[in-house]
Amino acid sequence: MNKLAQLKLDVAKQPLVQVIKPGIVFGNAITVLGGYFLAAKGHPDWLVLFQVLIGTMAVIASGCVINNIIDRDIDSKMQRTCDRVLVTGQLSIVNAFLYAAALLAVGVLCLAATTPLALYSALFGYAVYVGLYSLYFKRQSVWGTFIGSFSGAIPPVIGYAALTPSIDAVYWVLFAMFAIWQMPHAYAIAVFREKDYSAADIPVLPVKYSFRTTQWHITISIALFVIVGSLLTAFKATGYAYLAVHLALSGYWLWISMKPIKVDSEQDQIAQQVKWAYKVFGLSIVIMMALCFMMGVNYI
Repeated sequence: MNKLAQLKLDVAKQPLVQVIKPGIVFGNAITVLGGYFLAAKGHPDWLVLFQVLIGTMAVIASGCVINNIIDRDIDSKMQRTCDRVLVTGQLSIVNAFLYAAALLAVGVLCLAATTPLALYSALFGYAVYVGLYSLYFKRQSVWGTFIGSFSGAIPPVIGYAALTPSIDAVYWVLFAMFAIWQMPHAYAIAVFREKDYSAADIPVLPVKYSFRTTQWHITISIALFVIVGSLLTAFKATGYAYLAVHLALSGYWLWISMKPIKVDSEQDQIAQQVKWAYKVFGLSIVIMMALCFMMGVNYI
């Protein structure tokens, strides 16, 4: 391993890095870029881009820290999360709160320099993620995934709002599109992490109901995603190149979601369900990145 790779590994292991869930932060940064360049129409303001990107990432990071504080009891019950820094005590609760407050302050200051709509959108997403999803719905209701999707849909909207000071039809389409995208993405995770969710008594669809019910919800969500995502072209926010990529990738995603799972035994059934869920999840990432890229190059 070279020195650069070792440095990256050492940084990733730091408690202050781990607690912000960097994968989530940087994944959402991609959607911020998609929304921003969609609004820029080939004429970006690079200072505003820097402000909205850093601001959104800081707000998301703050929300992730608070989520880690709230979830430390259930994290200790799941194999995937039992070694998180707030579970192991590598980071104290007080220091985590202070860190979250500092990140939120940085985020608010950066976004306030763009437009009020971008700032208010970010604060709405933060309140939903921390207040509604983390504190109540995640633990108490099968609707937790649906509620959480509202906050997950906010980053591209913030990027768009940084150059669009008032709410328009494209703002709502972006919000609806990415909220719907969250559903199959999250449900797929729930399928291949079912044992963890069950151990922590989190009422996600596969735990509360069945795989078949979850598959139907995923399929319906993807079908809606195909329709809503096409509205960006209908409203002339994107061109036909975006539409072609959207229909091709999302259509394939829909086809995969509907494929029946043929099995010979119960053990084989579980393995095939997990394999199917990983494929649905993987495609969700590919589609999100591809569509954000197409939004970005649409006017360049």
